[in-house]
Amino acid sequence: MTEAVTPPSPFDPPSLPPEKPGGTARSVTPEDVRDAAVVALAIGVAGLLLGALWVWLAPRVQYVANGESVFLRNSESEARIASDGTFVLLSVGLGVLSAVGVFLWRRAGGVPLVIGLAVGSCFAALVGWRFGLWLGPTSDLAAAAKAGQGVPFDAPLQLLAHGALLAWPMAAVLVHLGLTALWSPREPDSVPGYGWSGYYQAPQADAEPPRG
Repeated sequence: MTEAVTPPSPFDPPSLPPEKPGGTARSVTPEDVRDAAVVALAIGVAGLLLGALWVWLAPRVQYVANGESVFLRNSESEARIASDGTFVLLSVGLGVLSAVGVFLWRRAGGVPLVIGLAVGSCFAALVGWRFGLWLGPTSDLAAAAKAGQGVPFDAPLQLLAHGALLAWPMAAVLVHLGLTALWSPREPDSVPGYGWSGYYQAPQADAEPPRG
């Protein structure tokens, strides 16, 4: 007498494949932390380039002194807004370049590398902003007005919208994540060890010995 065997149903959930040794998530290594620190430092120094380009390309606001006070030469000028726009465009461009450079250097990516990219980009935006203010025209309007009565002079650079400082880190992180999702190397998919094949063969019962 053999025990009845119930065939598996095609509606049953597939069995899980055996777990591969070493298939767990890769832990953070000291090399990953080192690479993240190198990325943060290199991008932070690149903020000096942002400040220099901002001073060079941003439109200038001009003042005029009449001997008693200082006032805008053109009160309807949109140069201040254009200065913020120039800072944002330069930040986005440098953010894309930094993300592409980091991806080409380390295609595997990783959480520490993204953190280093984000931290370095934030620091680079701050460095570019402060370096541009220092490199631009003087902020001492009284001293600049000594150029002479009725002679226009450049006003100091100003960043009216401080949210522009987020343009570089946002562009860098988003572009890097996109590149990593599209072209980063992936591990081969594991092949399941067994599953439902759609064919079932009932086991053969043991033959009874002949009766004497």
